[in-house]
Amino acid sequence: MVNKVDILAIGAHPDDVELSAAGTILKHVSLGKTVALLDLTEGQLGSRGSVQERYLEAANAAKVLGVQYRSNLKLQDGFFNEDEETLKKLITQIRRFQPEIVLANAPSDRHPDHARASRLVERACFLSGLLKIQTEWDGQAQAHWRPKQLFFYIQDNHLKPDFVVEVTPFKERKMEAILQYKTQFFNPEIDGPATPISGKDFLAFLEARMIEMGRCIHVPFAEGFISYKTFGVHNLFDIH
Repeated sequence: MVNKVDILAIGAHPDDVELSAAGTILKHVSLGKTVALLDLTEGQLGSRGSVQERYLEAANAAKVLGVQYRSNLKLQDGFFNEDEETLKKLITQIRRFQPEIVLANAPSDRHPDHARASRLVERACFLSGLLKIQTEWDGQAQAHWRPKQLFFYIQDNHLKPDFVVEVTPFKERKMEAILQYKTQFFNPEIDGPATPISGKDFLAFLEARMIEMGRCIHVPFAEGFISYKTFGVHNLFDIH
């Protein structure tokens, strides 16, 4: 069975996608594109909240974003590897959703899981297109599938984007999706240890990052992405 979507957004942890690409997802949903989210781990090692709370928060955030599907591979937070078993689990999901575009974690970041997930997704996207790798979903053999584009969203580290997407009309709704993770981000009603992402300053950083990316193209807010593939344009006037 295929649950085809236009975009598959993948994150090492629940909330990774929302923090860096929620505006882009909201924009494309508004344009009629279909989107699925795939979390690689359950965020088991998060200092605040439980796995059960993360699932509820992730489901609520997905509703805000208006995505069609959200799945979790249940890999080990902090310890997942780029081995055959893990790659085949990810390939199965890529072939299940047959996305035209995949969004993935930053290739370099503060949390080591992010770069590891980035490499894992890049390899899985390629291998998913190989005919001789056999996988099944819902009891049926899957057809091979390789996404047309793989883009990496920018997270905590300061990385130079290859392109940016204006998200100004969707900035507030992006923040609404992020704040569904009540145990993770600033919420005076929730007790828990202080973390690098639990204070007001982190929310200010997220806004500042969108302002920084927007400045590149003279708009209030944008999100940045990295691509290892060279773009082609029909004419120079397509470039904004």
